[in-house]
Amino acid sequence: MSNQLEKVKELIALRETARLGGGEKRIESQHKKGKYTARERIAMLLDEGSFEELDMFVKHRCTNFGIEKTKFLGDGVVTGYGTIEGRLVYVYAQDFTVFGGALSETLALKICKVMDQAMKMGAPVIGLNDSGGARIQEGVNALAGYAEIFQRNILASGVIPQISGIFGPCAGGAVYSPALTDFNIMTRGTSYMFLTGPKVVKTVIGEDVTAEQLGGASIHSTKSGVAHFAVDNEEEGLSLIRKLLSYLPQNNLEETPLLECNDPIDRLGDNLNGIIPDDPNHAYDMYDVIRTIVDNGEFLEVHAEFAKNIIVGFARFNGEAVGVIANQPKVMAGCLDSNSSRKGARFVRFCDAFNIPLVTLVDVPGFLPGTGQEYNGVILHGAKLLYAYGEATVPKVTVTLRKSYGGAYCVMSSKHLRGDMNYAWPTAEIAVMGPSGAVEIIFAKEVAAAEDPKACTAEKEAEYKEAFANPYNAAQYGYIDDVIEPRNTRFRIIRALQQLQTKKLSNPAKKHDNMPL
Repeated sequence: MSNQLEKVKELIALRETARLGGGEKRIESQHKKGKYTARERIAMLLDEGSFEELDMFVKHRCTNFGIEKTKFLGDGVVTGYGTIEGRLVYVYAQDFTVFGGALSETLALKICKVMDQAMKMGAPVIGLNDSGGARIQEGVNALAGYAEIFQRNILASGVIPQISGIFGPCAGGAVYSPALTDFNIMTRGTSYMFLTGPKVVKTVIGEDVTAEQLGGASIHSTKSGVAHFAVDNEEEGLSLIRKLLSYLPQNNLEETPLLECNDPIDRLGDNLNGIIPDDPNHAYDMYDVIRTIVDNGEFLEVHAEFAKNIIVGFARFNGEAVGVIANQPKVMAGCLDSNSSRKGARFVRFCDAFNIPLVTLVDVPGFLPGTGQEYNGVILHGAKLLYAYGEATVPKVTVTLRKSYGGAYCVMSSKHLRGDMNYAWPTAEIAVMGPSGAVEIIFAKEVAAAEDPKACTAEKEAEYKEAFANPYNAAQYGYIDDVIEPRNTRFRIIRALQQLQTKKLSNPAKKHDNMPL
């Protein structure tokens, strides 16, 4: 056999070794936990045969505590690029079979390399996390590796989409990279995220808590809002990443993907003409409205289990991807509070960064009152949503369905925050406050002096409603561009979005803003 053939044979053998990661036993152990290996995940995520692996032969260079005696090709992360639906993406997947996926200096350099390449090429980057944390033997070099990744997350923010899949442990400093990315997906039962683990929590504050209770997918998708999506298994999570990317542009200089639409733009939503209850205190389901007006009833909700009083997610109108933000009257009457304001603001800012138009459906009685909210800084959190809408320069179409009271009217993409097209249904009530509260203040003396206070209150409420609790008062000032028939909502939104395709608007030059945090 010639020398060249020998070398080719050696290359093939090395590749086979590298693809085994930490070896057959550890791969088997990974499978027993209901988890896939890094390469299996990448194969499921990307188009078949599209993955080009980089840095397969990298090894760590640490010599502390005898770790130099154990080295694996690839050093605990698989990196490279490929395509999803034919579009270029960069990907890295931590390999738990090698040192438990623990981060070393060289592992971090591999991740940084694909992130740098993604920025040069203007393509999304997807990180699949499954790691025991920093490789302790490497000391400060491992921490330096984390910080190098974080710096790239920060610079890439708003330039290319960044998506994190948490498919195993993610603890300590490791949590900050997913937290800095745009979307965070966790698997129920097999993934967790926390800064300090259960043992440290027990030692420091004496609290007994499991990893699942401290930072499982259900906790982060319902209570903290750290996770945007919680899925039952990895197949579902990887499929979700593919679906999510179908709504997003490759980078901040591109428009969103336009799909062919077979759903007629003038399809009527007859059910909407009777969806608003006669009693203003009765709820209806905002999901019914969303599914009626979007293309083919398809809606990819973000943060579905967190702050359910506001709904955010992606949909299409005539094939064009948009971000939908809607108050949910079925939860807390659709009031805004600290969490829903944060959730809405984050989503609005993402859409604005990536040229995704905003469609806002309004039914909001105000901000949630009480010491709990005020002590939690609801003023600052509400200001985030206000700020996000006010700074957004993408096309903004707003439809007020029912209530729009007080400061919440201003916040929810009002004309005064540069809303482009602001529509209202005939059922819309746009006022400083609801009729009963207004009457208590405006007509307090008349009601107190009346022979029949109840009758007087009812009369004054009817008077107030006629004057203010309707869309025409706002429309006479031009704050509402048109009052529309509910069943025509889909058509009117699509026509507005078509009109706004060439919108040009820029904010004043500045180093960066100082939004209320």
